[in-house]
Amino acid sequence: MQNGRSKGNAQRGNQLAFGSFGIKSMDTIWLTGRQLEAARVAVTRYMQRQGQIWIRVFPDKPITKKPLDVRMGKGKGDVEGYVFPVTPGRIIIEADGVPFAVAKEALRLAAQKLPVTTKFVVRRDYDFKNE
Repeated sequence: MQNGRSKGNAQRGNQLAFGSFGIKSMDTIWLTGRQLEAARVAVTRYMQRQGQIWIRVFPDKPITKKPLDVRMGKGKGDVEGYVFPVTPGRIIIEADGVPFAVAKEALRLAAQKLPVTTKFVVRRDYDFKNE
């Protein structure tokens, strides 16, 4: 299988753009739509539909696979699914409108659903006094 290789750190999407909290990828990996949806459901369940979340990645890279027991040749396989290639430093999910403790726990639950090590990040100018 010739999948190519993702080298280096994220050049774009590596800063918080919408929310005050986020999870940042520390590894290189392909995220599927199912994994992102599982993380989204975990966040919205814990936040009880308060605040707002943004999913900063979208799986738009088609991945093909040939069926089992098929000989070599005869062209490329059918599209099996879509992925998003994540590089280190990429913000995956952002949240806002909830207290720090709620956001940290919600994004921790989301990070457990993803096959990548992540880091919880907070906006630089976030005011902890208004908690």
